[in-house]
Amino acid sequence: MARVVVVYHSGYGHTQRMANSIAEGAGAELVVIDAEGNLPADGWETLGAADAIVMGSPTYMGGVSWQFKKFADASSAPWYTQTWKDKIFAGFTTSAALNGDKMSTLNYLFTLAMQHGGIWVSQGVMPSNSKSAQRNDANYLGSYSGAIAQSPSDAGASDMFAGDLETARRFGERVAEVARRFQR
Repeated sequence: MARVVVVYHSGYGHTQRMANSIAEGAGAELVVIDAEGNLPADGWETLGAADAIVMGSPTYMGGVSWQFKKFADASSAPWYTQTWKDKIFAGFTTSAALNGDKMSTLNYLFTLAMQHGGIWVSQGVMPSNSKSAQRNDANYLGSYSGAIAQSPSDAGASDMFAGDLETARRFGERVAEVARRFQR
């Protein structure tokens, strides 16, 4: 069984709900980036032992949160030693607007994974894009690069769309399956 770790920052709880759904689908461990941009004491070791790393951040002002960026910059230590080379990587994000420039955040996460010599996993869930599609369908927002979600700015994390959380859960399943295929 592949060891999948979800590392994420969540400002208001929405990204945390996505992380929990991905972890449920993947059977993954969670590593939380705290409000100061730091990992828990064993966070770096947990990431180093992972077969797959799923990274998540809310999309703020068209990119990752500063807390996630601090983590990304600190990952230069495993980059230097190539500790994460050939690991499976994936990413997810959420924002208040339907578009919200979430693709910029996913591109940032992709680039970070490529800097580490990683192998990127796409969404793999077909979009719900027919006339009969409903907002709570899986991949209603139509992402291919990673899992995305949207919640109105005045909606709490408990108000997230079930379809977005189901998309995240299925994404977790996909990441775990790909990681199993690549296990040595």
